[in-house]
Formats: sequence, C-alpha cells, structure tokens
Amino acid sequence: MIPFVDLKAQYTGIKDEVNKAIQGILDTCQFTLGSEVAAFENEFADYCQAQHGIGVNTGTSALHLALLAAGIGPNDEVITVPFTFVATVAAIYYTGAKPVFVDIDPRTFTIDVKSIEAAITDKTKAILPVHLYGQPADMDPILEIAKKYNLIVIEDAAQAHGAEYKGKRVGSIGDMGCFSFYPGKNLGAYGEGGMVVTDNAEYTRTIRMLRDWGAEQKYHHVLKGYNFRLEGIQGAVLRVKLRHLEAWTEARRTVAVYYNELLSGSGVPTPKEMSYARHVYHIYAIRTKQRSQWQQVLQAKGIQTGIHYPIPVHLLPAYADLGYIRGDFPHSEQAADEVLSLPMFPELTRAQCEDVCEAIRMIEENEITV
Repeated sequence: MIPFVDLKAQYTGIKDEVNKAIQGILDTCQFTLGSEVAAFENEFADYCQAQHGIGVNTGTSALHLALLAAGIGPNDEVITVPFTFVATVAAIYYTGAKPVFVDIDPRTFTIDVKSIEAAITDKTKAILPVHLYGQPADMDPILEIAKKYNLIVIEDAAQAHGAEYKGKRVGSIGDMGCFSFYPGKNLGAYGEGGMVVTDNAEYTRTIRMLRDWGAEQKYHHVLKGYNFRLEGIQGAVLRVKLRHLEAWTEARRTVAVYYNELLSGSGVPTPKEMSYARHVYHIYAIRTKQRSQWQQVLQAKGIQTGIHYPIPVHLLPAYADLGYIRGDFPHSEQAADEVLSLPMFPELTRAQCEDVCEAIRMIEENEITV
C-alpha cells in the first residue's frame, strides 16, 4: 500500500525530539498557551518573515480573528474564491460579512487576479486570496488593487507553509497571513492549531485579546472574545517540527520533480509552478475527466489518492443562499470535477512514485480498463 499521507513515518524520524518536548509540557503543566506557545509564535513569525505571530486553536479561527481584527463585519463584503476548503468562506460568514466569489486561474488553482476588480463594490472591505495546494497566488496585482480601493489583504496560507512569492514568504505579503497546523499540513500539529502572522502591532494586540475571551489581562475583558487559545503541547510539538520544515519542503519538491519527470509526455495535466513561486506541494494534483474510475483503479492497486475539492463552495447546499449557480465560475467547477491528488509526503520514495506513475500510464494507455 502506498498511503496518501504517512504521518507515522514522519513521527518515527523525530520521535525522541517530540517525546522530549511533550514531556516538558507535562513537567511544567503549561497546557494552554505558555512559554512553548510563545516561543513557537516568535519562531514561526520569523520563519514567515513577519514581526508578530499569534497562535490559535485552528486555521479557521486564524481566518476568523484576522477578519475581525481588520474590522470586517455585517454588511461588508470579502472577495475570495469558490475553489477552496469551506473554512475560507465559513470564516467570512462568522463575521457577518458576505463572501463574494471570483473564479480561479486554471493554471494555478489560485485567484484570477484579472477578475477581482469587477467584483468590487462599495461594500468590499477585503480580498482573501488562497495559496492553494502550496502555490502562492499572484500577489503583486492583488496588492495594487487593494491599494487602489483601500482594501485589506488577508492571505489564506493554510496549505502554504514556507511557500514564496518573488522570494518573500507567504503570510507576510498582505496585511495578515493565516496558517493551519492540522496534522496533515506541511507543518502539522498532533491535534489542531493555527496562527496569524502580521507586521501590524494593533492587529496583533486585537487578535491576542480575541483568542482569549477578549481579555488583555485575566478577568479584564476589553472585547467580546472567544476561547481560541493554542495548547501548550501543540506549541512544543510544532517547535520541534518547524526545525525540520525546510528539509521536508525540499523533499516534497523533489517528489514533485519525480512525478513531473515520470508523467512527462503522458498527456496527464500536472501542476505548474509559476515563475514567481516557490511551490511547497501540500497537494500534488493531476487532472482527468475520468477521476472516479482512475481513483478506483489506483485504490485496487494499493495506491491511495484524494480529491481536493470535489464541490466548489458556491455549489454546496450550505451556501446556496449566496445565489450562485452552476456555470458562474467555470474554471472552479471544472477543477472540482477533474482534480485528483496523488500521494505526497516528504518520505515518499522515487520507487513509490514510479509505481504510482506506472499505474497512471497504464490507465492512460488503456492497458488497465477503467
């Protein structure tokens, strides 16, 4: 079996470091926030080339609190994409604001910057680009539009730890950047976690209060806040894993090179790393019009795959109230119908990549019936 993700293999390589870090939390009993979380906030912010990091309980909470800190609320509009995980859109809803969608660029799966300006109204307050699959969105045009219309830019970097746009780390390019540390992410906790990074001291102060019941000091509640604190164990584990992130990222990029080479000339559309980007390959997604059949055949051959994402948000029943219909965002809809995520994790070997690609070529060449 070739797994889609192998967290056990990762743990095996850092077991002693992780166990020591967890034991440290058990010894100090700093189970919520605490010194390990504070240290991780500083280290991850520095890694992202940002001045401040605020740890929270999930990537969704990071988006939610970043929007609130930016002053987003009822009757406001936030521009984003429908081809993303639902949390991107849910976080906008949590503030009372309205998500306004624009389509993706089919080459990158990220926001089509040429479509943004037409979606702006007098209610628009922010642009929320998603660095999907580990590929940065084209940020310069986004920042130019934001400056022209006085909009906030909040990066959804949940899948893009360490990705770069023109040499600058994502998360530090807009006004704020939001990360998820869900276990399967490139930098994953042993549970849930998230972070906002920013250079803005006032946003930092607001988010720190909002994550801890709106309190600037214990029992002194300045804002109506939330219980979104990052746990001490997660901070300790993430500090260990951050030290390995660059090596893991280069390993992922090597796996992507293997896939690109092995699928070259096959006719299978593979990911395109843009000239401005350092793609970190959280997901390696190919495209096929026979996705369900391919997935079944690969599974039968012991190869696990995933689909990220099978239904664009504008077509989900939960968001039917936005009034969008099929055909409104054709590139997002086509991607949702065609993407198939291949196994991707740092410990994946070339031999395993060869097995995956051999099976795909046999399907493509009709040597295996789908």
